[in-house]
Amino acid sequence: MAAVSPASRFSASQFSAANPKAKPFPSSFIQFRLSPSRHFPSSSSAAAAAAVPSLPRKSFSTSISCSVRPEYIPNRISDPHYVRVFDTTLRDGEQSPGATMTSKEKLDIARQLIKLGVDVIEAGFPAASKDDFEAVKAIAEEIGNAVDEDGYVPVICGLSRCNEKDIRTAWDAVKYAKRPRIHTFIATSPIHMKYKLRKSKEEVVEIARSMVSFARSLGCEDVEFSPEDAGRSDREFLYQILEEVIKAGATTLNIPDTVGINLPSEFGQLIADIKANTPGIENVIISTHCQNDLGLSTANTLAGAYSGARQVEVTINGIGERAGNASLEEVVMAIKCRGEHVLGGLYTGINTKHITMASKMVEDYSGLQVQPHKAIVGANAFAHESGIHQDGMLKHKGTYEIISPEDIGLERANEAGIVLGKLSGRHALRDRLKELGYELDDQQLGNIFWRFKAVAEQKKRVTDADLIALVSDEVFQPETVWKLHDLQVTCGTLGLSTATVKLTDADGEEHIGCAVGTGPVDSAYKAVDLIVKEEATLMEYSMNAVTEGIDAIATTRVLIRGENKHTPTHALTDEPFERTFRYWETFSFQFNSCRTLVDIYTHMHYIKHIASTGTQILCFSLYEQRFWGRDGHSGLQCEGLHQCTEQDVSIQATGAS
Repeated sequence: MAAVSPASRFSASQFSAANPKAKPFPSSFIQFRLSPSRHFPSSSSAAAAAAVPSLPRKSFSTSISCSVRPEYIPNRISDPHYVRVFDTTLRDGEQSPGATMTSKEKLDIARQLIKLGVDVIEAGFPAASKDDFEAVKAIAEEIGNAVDEDGYVPVICGLSRCNEKDIRTAWDAVKYAKRPRIHTFIATSPIHMKYKLRKSKEEVVEIARSMVSFARSLGCEDVEFSPEDAGRSDREFLYQILEEVIKAGATTLNIPDTVGINLPSEFGQLIADIKANTPGIENVIISTHCQNDLGLSTANTLAGAYSGARQVEVTINGIGERAGNASLEEVVMAIKCRGEHVLGGLYTGINTKHITMASKMVEDYSGLQVQPHKAIVGANAFAHESGIHQDGMLKHKGTYEIISPEDIGLERANEAGIVLGKLSGRHALRDRLKELGYELDDQQLGNIFWRFKAVAEQKKRVTDADLIALVSDEVFQPETVWKLHDLQVTCGTLGLSTATVKLTDADGEEHIGCAVGTGPVDSAYKAVDLIVKEEATLMEYSMNAVTEGIDAIATTRVLIRGENKHTPTHALTDEPFERTFRYWETFSFQFNSCRTLVDIYTHMHYIKHIASTGTQILCFSLYEQRFWGRDGHSGLQCEGLHQCTEQDVSIQATGAS
């Protein structure tokens, strides 16, 4: 596209009138028409697109032809229909209150993202803390050099604010990757510039231009720039600052709806106008980043892609700041289902069969439970209870399912006819787990096998849900500090409950504690407390079934809070900064409840170890620029990081019995 002078700029909605011979657009999408030099389709949302009457009624195929992933070039894509998937689960997703993850957990998730085939992994915010820097560096070194037989290797991206210290730190973390990227941002909306930055438009433009140039000067050939709160920014100012960062060397322009205020029609129009009116835009990739404050993040992301954006920023399960981000599984499956017939042939390079595994891993590591009715990955996404629906499903699955569960790696039944039970061996277990998307090493398989046998002794048939629950405990859990060996409880109506607990510490030394309580769980917890000697208060205790029947596996959820310690709180709600961990077990509920508490103390030990070593843990919110301080107060600042050492956190845990 040729450069456009300010005087000749036009709104994308004027295109049809100016080009009467152009291919007609459906009336619902006419406002998304792009620049006259290149035609890209656009849409308001998957739901809106499906309802357009003027579109031909083709079959709703759930798959598209397998296309080769285009060669990666930072500032262009050889196939105009290919959409890059930028996953920010490890950065923006971790900003969800209570979703802080360890370096090991981030590395595990990054390995799963490779299986998904995401194009870009935003591994974190290296300047936030030493631990975050090391996590991003580890991901860059391992994941960023894991080139497959087809030449695919993900871009490893680090976030930074527009200052030299942040940018240099980000580069020092990601430079070990084969394809490193620096992502830098500065706010551009009037409210942010006036009250947060306290800078003029001219100052903001100069900072953005100089910092993008500085990033390129370090040797980084792939630089992404985000005008924070673009959805509320002045259009002409957006065109101006984007033009300057393009000249400075930016290769991707990310357009964030930071506060989730835009409707699909507005966001699609925004992308179209930027594409039509920004000089040099043909030399970069346009990206979208949509928050979910009004529940429109997926719809806005699809509208942006339909309007010409060729990178979408998403997170697994849609986790993220406040109400979350656009969900990877929703955006990808919408493009897979409707990309060919409604979205103008758009497609991604995602291997959707790994979606279920990725969702489960992020759920367990982040502690943010997926609601049952969540699209694509919710427990009820492929469940049918209505008699009318069940009748249709029995006759033809396409009557009520537009997506096959097998497409996302969710197996409803064993197609090979293998039924796992107490006589099943390791090979059968390994094969079934592989079908479910779990590739375990020999040690992990051995640890799971004896627990699988324990479940099989109690149940005639071990279901997929049972296996997923068991694997979660082995794959998604930390190194053991305390381990529960034995538990004996005496209870009844004749007197107080008593419990005897035997724990083993990290050195293999056994510890025994005895206590009296008001019930079996209370007495067992008091016995554990006598051994662990952690001051904590039980805030919540609950149990829920995972599978069905009297022999079902169930989750035990426990929430404890440390006593007499400073607890980080969320800047907006003043709620404690909480963390959830999930554990699965198949013994009595007393044993599992006790084991869950022991596992919580393991995590508390890890957090205290970080604090004792002086590691600075920064809870940083990109799109609000808010911080959680150790004194419980929130702060607003732009230039310097507000660092805090976490002395304690509220911790949640769940386990199964």
